[in-house]
Amino acid sequence: MASLFKRSIGTLGGVGPKKQQLFEKLGIRSVGDLLRYYPRAYEDWSEPKKIAEVPDNTAACVKVRVENAHKPFVARTGTILLKAEVTDGDDMMTVTFFNQRYLFDKIKDGGEFLFYGTVKNNGIGYEMLSPTVSETAAACIHPVYPQTAGLTTRQIEAAVRQAAALLPEKTNDPLPEEILKEYDLCSLDFAIRKIHFPDKMEDAEISRKRLAFEEMLVLQLGMARLKGSSKKERASLKINKDYSDEFYKLLPFEPTGAQKRAAAQCINDMMNLSCPMNRLIQGDVGSGKTAVAAAVCYSAVKNGMQCAFMAPTEILAVQHFQSLSALLGSSGVRIELLTGSVTPARKRNVYEALENGEIDIIIGTHALISEKVVFKALGLVITDEQHRFGVAQRAALISKGDSPHIMVMSATPIPRTLALMIFGDLELSVLDEMPPGRQKVDTYFIDSSKRTRAYGFLKKHIENGNQCYIVCPLVEQNLSELKSAEEYISMLEKTPLGEYRLGLLHGKMKPKDKEEVMEEFAAGRIDILVSTTVIEVGVNVPNATIMMIENAERFGLSQLHQLRGRVGRGKDKAYCILVSDNFSAGTVERLGIMCRTNNGFEIADADLKMRGPGDFFGSRQHGLPELKVADMSSMDILEQTQDAAKKILKDDPELALPGHGGLRFETERLFEKTGGEQLQ
Repeated sequence: MASLFKRSIGTLGGVGPKKQQLFEKLGIRSVGDLLRYYPRAYEDWSEPKKIAEVPDNTAACVKVRVENAHKPFVARTGTILLKAEVTDGDDMMTVTFFNQRYLFDKIKDGGEFLFYGTVKNNGIGYEMLSPTVSETAAACIHPVYPQTAGLTTRQIEAAVRQAAALLPEKTNDPLPEEILKEYDLCSLDFAIRKIHFPDKMEDAEISRKRLAFEEMLVLQLGMARLKGSSKKERASLKINKDYSDEFYKLLPFEPTGAQKRAAAQCINDMMNLSCPMNRLIQGDVGSGKTAVAAAVCYSAVKNGMQCAFMAPTEILAVQHFQSLSALLGSSGVRIELLTGSVTPARKRNVYEALENGEIDIIIGTHALISEKVVFKALGLVITDEQHRFGVAQRAALISKGDSPHIMVMSATPIPRTLALMIFGDLELSVLDEMPPGRQKVDTYFIDSSKRTRAYGFLKKHIENGNQCYIVCPLVEQNLSELKSAEEYISMLEKTPLGEYRLGLLHGKMKPKDKEEVMEEFAAGRIDILVSTTVIEVGVNVPNATIMMIENAERFGLSQLHQLRGRVGRGKDKAYCILVSDNFSAGTVERLGIMCRTNNGFEIADADLKMRGPGDFFGSRQHGLPELKVADMSSMDILEQTQDAAKKILKDDPELALPGHGGLRFETERLFEKTGGEQLQ
């Protein structure tokens, strides 16, 4: 296989320069790439069915004889139609072709054909629109590939048949024989041939299972090796004494067991690892991640380190500054804030104090990566909501210390096995308990006919001194019927809610304007904030008690959960109202889950099973290589490949043994496409 990745796709017959460009649009540059470009579905022509045997509105292959072929005619729209009545000997069916001139001389009375298409029973009889036609096609299963304009699935199939003919009789298999036997997997040469051209559908399933296992194993090995390479550095600063008990005495509340466990794991890393700590603190909205950060910062400062805490927005940075100041203010720990709006004179004082070691914890935004920021002894870097920062921004902050310890905080609940994949270079701590007093948010699913009643509910809470969010999925009006945020607030002004103070927030506003609106809302000077999802990860406004989400079917479960997490942060009862006129089974099931549970991890599991992983973490922004056949919602394969990767790397961490050469090649090939770190 390796040599076929060096052979250009343009060397195949029928693939000229123009067609080569189309293949390259699909990411196919070599013959090897083509063989690894798997079908998304299949057309089963192997056993033609009788017309009446096909379930209504289902695609199938039927073998028929033309009884009555009509002359082509031009419809009012300009479309050229060709109709014919055909029979399988028992039943008749009407077939219609659109703008397919090449069939005019082919579809004649008495001709026998295989038609593949969707059979519909319209109440009068059977019909099939625009089927694929073959006169003498071998009864076989045809692959259906993802396409691009100008390149059909049949053209891709023809190229794949050529490529498959170039495969040697016995292909070098990257999976060791013992792995194939232990997990009951077929060989690579069988898998490659049969995923494209199965003799029966079971062959395709067997092949897909094996290729998914290989792809997931390669990903596991790559992530583990990245994690291993990050541990080659030596930590320049270490914790010599744990001050956690001293810190907990400062708190006005009793931390949860999960908070204590996460803080202990961080401090243990910083005391005992030879390399810097690299840990993800993952917890549901309101699970107390900031208190964990404060506990770790306290011990770090007491051991002579400076800490840098970077937040994605200025208002979040201010919020963290206020939270940490309240927790550590009486301890003598010196905390400062550095954001874009800090005055130049104040910034100069902060720069000088940081360089002299007179600031213990600096909290800020991207301002922390300014060239003017110099630390005396940066030992701990904390980033909140890591996915909101670019790789270069995080690296710039880390470079201000000598291999500092790294803590990442995320409020996006992800199933544990998946989190280990996405944050493969980080150790994982999970906050799976909620602090006492955290409100359960009651959630309701309504249709638009009840919107007026919902407005009355909002009005009642605003009269009681509370505030509300209304979230819309779009920013400005387009052809969709969905209400945009700008259109919505104009409509809201004409309702009884128009007498209250309304605010508008969306992603197309300038950062400064967004900050001002959020500050106004946080200060209680806006009663109703109409917003897009930019408030998904937002400020803590304890006075906000209602989250109303329009067109809720447009959002993923985990995104809905993040939005709901903006309320229920104070002493008053909180509510979430999901508005949707979509009553499809999938929508009703998803919104029903939101009404049933507030548990973010349970919701994330459901989201993963129902919609796949992309919905709630966006794999590309995490640098995760694109997977072609593996499905991350398959927890069985995830867990099996994690176990297999551990066994392989335990004996051969560099994949240097002769039997692991294929795995090393596939690992490097997968990761070189991410634009991220290269595996050495």
